[in-house]
Amino acid sequence: MALLPVLAPARLHLPGRALPVHDTAASRQIEARALQAQTEAGQLMARAGLAVARLALTLGRPEGTFWVLCGPGNNGGDGLVAARWLHRQGHAVRVILAGSPEQLPADARQAFIDAQAAGVPFAEALPPHPFRARAVIDALLGLGQTRPLEGRLAELARWSNEQTGPVLSVDLPSGMNGDTGQPTGDVTVRAQATLSLLTLKPGLFTGQGRDLAGALWWDDLGAHPNQEPGPATAWITGEEDARSLYPPRQHGQHKGSFGDLWVLAGARGMTGAALLAGRSGLAGGAGRVYVSLLDQHPPLDCDPVHPELMFRRPDAWQAPDVLESATVVCGCGGGDAVRLLLPEVLARARRLVLDADGLNAVAADGGLQDALRARADRGLVTVLTPHPLEAARLAGRSSSAIQADRIAHARALAAQLRAVVLLKGSGTVVATPMDSCWINPTGHGGLACPGSGDILAGWLGATWSAQPASGDAVTDAARVAAASAWLHGRAAMQAQPRPHGPVLADTLIAAMAGQLNAGA
Repeated sequence: MALLPVLAPARLHLPGRALPVHDTAASRQIEARALQAQTEAGQLMARAGLAVARLALTLGRPEGTFWVLCGPGNNGGDGLVAARWLHRQGHAVRVILAGSPEQLPADARQAFIDAQAAGVPFAEALPPHPFRARAVIDALLGLGQTRPLEGRLAELARWSNEQTGPVLSVDLPSGMNGDTGQPTGDVTVRAQATLSLLTLKPGLFTGQGRDLAGALWWDDLGAHPNQEPGPATAWITGEEDARSLYPPRQHGQHKGSFGDLWVLAGARGMTGAALLAGRSGLAGGAGRVYVSLLDQHPPLDCDPVHPELMFRRPDAWQAPDVLESATVVCGCGGGDAVRLLLPEVLARARRLVLDADGLNAVAADGGLQDALRARADRGLVTVLTPHPLEAARLAGRSSSAIQADRIAHARALAAQLRAVVLLKGSGTVVATPMDSCWINPTGHGGLACPGSGDILAGWLGATWSAQPASGDAVTDAARVAAASAWLHGRAAMQAQPRPHGPVLADTLIAAMAGQLNAGA
């Protein structure tokens, strides 16, 4: 590795290309190689501190004092370098160091000595409340946080959360696990912005990390970790990758070019779930969409809003010609009725999206779990789309355990059930049995509403139905799942940029249809 010239920190909103993320272990390895590539001691920390100072000037208020909270490790050293840069440029700075200077690692200790020599003001006491800082720089703790904040660190974190000025976290919000995005204890810094250094950490994109980190910025410090050997922990889905699955339609194509979607769903009282999946499938581009309601006495045989949906008996999908071309979406509002269909569905559906009550039925029946696993041996591919509670039932865990490490549990479920898993929630995770993983950067809390999952399942099925067969059907399915989640979330952001309530179903489907053509 050679350290290359660096640019200013880059804002990560919705990346155009897929970006690698690296967990603590992988980031440590990249950091070690970068340190070996230094041409002089402290070069990497100097670059990090300069990046922090530049971003603080960009995000901070026009006037006031930069308060730099420095912890007992190299993260604190980055803060000390930033404070020295800001002070040398004539800006008002105050540094609070949590811990003894003698206990600092070598590079951070040198940064402390340099800051003192430059005349950077240090403070012991915190200013009174309320206090309006130009910006607060959180350089308390960075990579590898696992223990709760205590003592002085907890006091400083609480104080930063009470300020009216912007809070910029260095690498990670202090008190947040960088691998999972979850708080390590009761106290966690809530930043308005986070500058991830050297590598991107998965916890910034999933779990509570998206709320704790605020706006994400990245500076690779010239190390270019995306060019490093060894696999990334996961990938952030890029817009180019997502939109590549929706190319412009050619003049010579016809509806048969885009495959058939068959929705097996809608038990008594849940017809709406089936309709939402079917309508989403139409908007997503399936050539033909069939709906088989699981109510013994279906309340309708035509959708007056979308009469192009075709209603069929629940057993009609089993015809050989259907099985050759159709992608089956099973379970949306299926109730107990879906359980009776699942043995045949699992045995014969070539491409299967299993959602909602279909997942609950599998979770409750070991025989169905065996049938699901056996599909892989016959070249049949399955995408499971659980929310955290459904994932917990499948894994035999609690939903809080799933949320505590979403990436690890999505991977474990994919390996256990030999299927692609799309774990819904903040930072939707897509995992394959081969341990590949994508994290979705789009979406917001407005998607936490009835029907959102049905719409995603139908859209995923439609996208999949239009994809030609290839030599790697599992990876193809995972790419479809990642692209569908990306577009689902992007549509919600477009429909409701600042959500204070739900994105209702009709609004969401219309916005997704709009996004389908936005890249044309």
